[in-house]
Amino acid sequence: MYYKGFYHLFYQYNPKGAVWGNIVWAHSVSKDMINWIPLEPAIVPSKPFDKYGCWSGSATTLPGNKPVIIYTGIINLNPKPGHQVQNYAIPANYSDPYLRKWIKPDNNPIIKPKHENVSSFRDPTTAWFNNGHWKLIVGSKRDNRGIAYLYRSRDFIKWTKSKHPFHTKKDVGMWECPDFYPISSQGTNGLDTSALGEDVKYVFKASLDMTRFDYYTIGKYNLVQDKYVPYNTSIDGWAGLRYDYGNFYASKTFFDPITKRRILWGWANESSTQSEDIAKGWAGIQLIPRKVWLDPSGHQLLQWPIAELESLRGQKIELTNVKINKGDIIEIKGINVVQADIDVTFRFSSLDKAELYDEKWKKFPPEDLAKSICGIKGATVQGGLGPFGLVTLASSKLEEYTPVFFRIFKIAGGKYKVLFCSDATSSSLNKNEYKPSFGGFVDVDLTAKKLSLRSLIDHSVVESFAEGGKTVISSRVYPTLAINKNAHLHIFNNGSEIVTIERVDAWSMNTAHIN
Repeated sequence: MYYKGFYHLFYQYNPKGAVWGNIVWAHSVSKDMINWIPLEPAIVPSKPFDKYGCWSGSATTLPGNKPVIIYTGIINLNPKPGHQVQNYAIPANYSDPYLRKWIKPDNNPIIKPKHENVSSFRDPTTAWFNNGHWKLIVGSKRDNRGIAYLYRSRDFIKWTKSKHPFHTKKDVGMWECPDFYPISSQGTNGLDTSALGEDVKYVFKASLDMTRFDYYTIGKYNLVQDKYVPYNTSIDGWAGLRYDYGNFYASKTFFDPITKRRILWGWANESSTQSEDIAKGWAGIQLIPRKVWLDPSGHQLLQWPIAELESLRGQKIELTNVKINKGDIIEIKGINVVQADIDVTFRFSSLDKAELYDEKWKKFPPEDLAKSICGIKGATVQGGLGPFGLVTLASSKLEEYTPVFFRIFKIAGGKYKVLFCSDATSSSLNKNEYKPSFGGFVDVDLTAKKLSLRSLIDHSVVESFAEGGKTVISSRVYPTLAINKNAHLHIFNNGSEIVTIERVDAWSMNTAHIN
C-alpha cells in the first residue's frame, strides 16, 4: 500500500530462520519500490486470536487516509495446518509515515468460521466499497471445491457473510491468497479497488494450494447479487491463464494512487534444498514489481516491470540488424551479465519452416501442456522457426546455462502457435536442485514476423517477458560455475530459418539499496 510518501510492503517472514514457521508480518518501506528500508515486524503473534501465527492478509485505506490491515490468525495448531480466523490491526500513530507500530484491538477476531472449513479459511483481500458496505473475500475450500466467501460490513468491524459465495469452482482445491480488482478496458492506468463504470472489467485470481501456481480469469461483477462471473473467454480452472508460468506464487496487487497504476507483487520461493537455504541464511524473494493492465483484446492481462527499475540501469550495449543462422551463438559482452536487463526484438522473413504441431501432445495435462512441450523441445533440439532466444547464466563451455527462447509451430487452418520456454534443466551442475523446464504459449499475431523478449537476470533469478508482457516466466537457478565474472550471456538460433536480431538493448544493473 501507499501511505504518506512511502510504499509499504508487508510479507510473511520467519524471524528465526530460512525455513517455514514462526510466521510474522515483516515490514519494509520505499520511495520507489526498488530501494527499501526494512523496519521491525508490523504484526507478531501475541494474543489468543493469533497465538500460533499471523498469516497472510491485506491492507485497505479507509476514508480520511486511515489504513487498516486484515490478516489471518491461527488460534490452534489443530486441525492442521491450523484453526484460522480473521483479525484486524490499525496504526498506533497515523502521523508516522513509516507506520512502525500497529495495534491489534481486543475485539478480534472480527471474522470467524461458523460452518466453513476452519483449517482452510484464510487470506482476506483488500476491501472495496459499494452500496453502503465494505466487502472482502476470504479463500477457502470444501472437499475439492475452491471457494471465495464474501463478507460485508458498514463499519469494518462487524462483518456478515453473504448467503452465497462470491465465486466458487469445483475440482481446483483450496483457493489461497485470492485477489479481486477492477481493470479498465481503455489504456494502461489502474483503478482503485472500489471503482465502478461502463468500461470496467474485473480480475479474479486464486493461488492453487494443490499445484502451487496462480491463475486468473477476467469477468464481470454482478453488483445486484454480489457475485463474480468469469467471461467464457477465460478458462476457470487449473488450465487457466497465469500471471507467470514459472516460479511464482501467492501474488497480490494494489492500486498505486500516485501514479494510477495497478501493481502486482509475486513471491518466488527457492528451488534449492532446505540445507542450502539454511546455509545461505535466507529463502524466498519478491520478484520485481509489475504494472498490470488489460490487453487490447480484452482476453488477458499484460505485465511489465515498473519503470522505476530503470533507475538501476548502468553500462549499456546495443546491437542492430544481426543475422543469426542455424547453430549460431553470439555472445553479448561489455555488461555485467549476472545483474542485467536485456530487451531484444527478433525478426524473421518467413513462417514456412515452422514445425508441425504434434497432435499427440494432447495427452499432456492441459495445465502443463506448454511446460511439457518445452521439456521435449529444448534449446538443443533443432527446429524450423526456432528455437531462438537468449542463453543466460552460461559457463564458458556451456556446462551450465539457462536458455529462454521461442519456438513456432504450424497448427490447423493456416495458423501458428508460439511456444515460450525458460529451461533450467542445464542451469546447474548441482544435482540436488529443482531444475524444471517452464513454458507458456504466447497469443500473438505473427503478421509482422517479429517477436520480442525482455529478461531480467539477477544471480539466481531470470524473469522473462515475452511480447510486451503477454506471457511471463520466472526461473530460480543456482549455477556453480556461471557465477559473477565467470558467467556469459548469448543470443542463439537453433532453427533452420535465419533469424535477425532487429535490435538488442542490454544494461548492467546496479544493486538496489537496502538500508
